Amino acid sequence: MPAPLFATVPSDLADRDTLLSMSGRAFMEAIRDGALPGPPIAKTLNYRVDVVEDGRVTFHGAPLFDHCNPMGTVHGGWYGTLLDSCMACAVMTKVPTGSIYTTLEYKVNITRPIPLGMEIVAEGIVSHAGRSTGVAEGTIRGREDGRLYATGSTTCIIMRAG
Repeated sequence: MPAPLFATVPSDLADRDTLLSMSGRAFMEAIRDGALPGPPIAKTLNYRVDVVEDGRVTFHGAPLFDHCNPMGTVHGGWYGTLLDSCMACAVMTKVPTGSIYTTLEYKVNITRPIPLGMEIVAEGIVSHAGRSTGVAEGTIRGREDGRLYATGSTTCIIMRAG
């Protein structure tokens, strides 16, 4: 029998009550500080939350061989996931207590290939945070060289949970 496509939520993620009891910024700060577990995908894709500020989040990471496409370059999904994550987490810092968010759409522009193993900084900055939507822009830059490797934009929906 094949494995189910959707597994149950592991117990090492924050539960719904914990999530809804905190502002989005407090939630992101707790992940950054290790008080709450980070997302499992961060381990898989080799990145971590570094900076959490009001309307701004950065991640540090580095693509590994496991993140390559068949041509041996970093898969576009790696860029997309890091940008989606940092931009949406920036929006999360604006989400009020008792609310949640999810990405509605995002766009990525890859400007140059990232060398394997090179550490990058992915930064998301909110340009609009309203009652029901959040908009953010993102960049991926080399940590040492400061070069631009990708840009992105996102629109997220903010929803009252309850």
